[in-house]
Amino acid sequence: MADPAPRSPLAQHAHRLTAATRASNGTVRLAEIPFLTQLDIRLDPKGPAAGAVGLALDLHLPTQPNTVARAGHLTALWLGPDEWLLVAPPGAERHLERGIREAAGMEPVSVTDVSAQHTTLLVSGPRARDLLAHGCALDLHPRAFGPGRCARTRLGRTQAVLIARDTHRAGFWVLVRSSFAAYLTDWLLDAATEHLLGST
Repeated sequence: MADPAPRSPLAQHAHRLTAATRASNGTVRLAEIPFLTQLDIRLDPKGPAAGAVGLALDLHLPTQPNTVARAGHLTALWLGPDEWLLVAPPGAERHLERGIREAAGMEPVSVTDVSAQHTTLLVSGPRARDLLAHGCALDLHPRAFGPGRCARTRLGRTQAVLIARDTHRAGFWVLVRSSFAAYLTDWLLDAATEHLLGST
């Protein structure tokens, strides 16, 4: 008997996200981007493994705090002096993990697949920053948190990783633990209703 198709953490909320998007008249878009590959990587940024892994991925791991590097379908987020989150399309976990370990060789490296622990919410549109700002202490003005920036932060009452996408129109990715995804969705929908939809 075939294994059942995987179910995303927010599958039951998809219609609510779609309804809020429609009700906003184009000011905000909310959607889940499920099943993205997410690998937590830890290594010495000054050691030979960093360069070797960068060459293998064709993506240099960013060394500036709270920045993002992109190449093709890969996105690398700086999470700490020796920690990154690599985000890729669904199903790439094993291939990428094997490539990272092979590139590092005998150098110490930690690669942890956290794909199943998190899901991703897309928040975009002209009022996306206003919506997120209601529950986030970060300065989300484009001059402070523009494309290519990321940060661990608290949104509503839960921890999340916030990523400013390549262009203003692309909006934000919000990476949240699957166990808190429904709560964060409720918070976003409540905030949209209170602060955005009532003023459109």
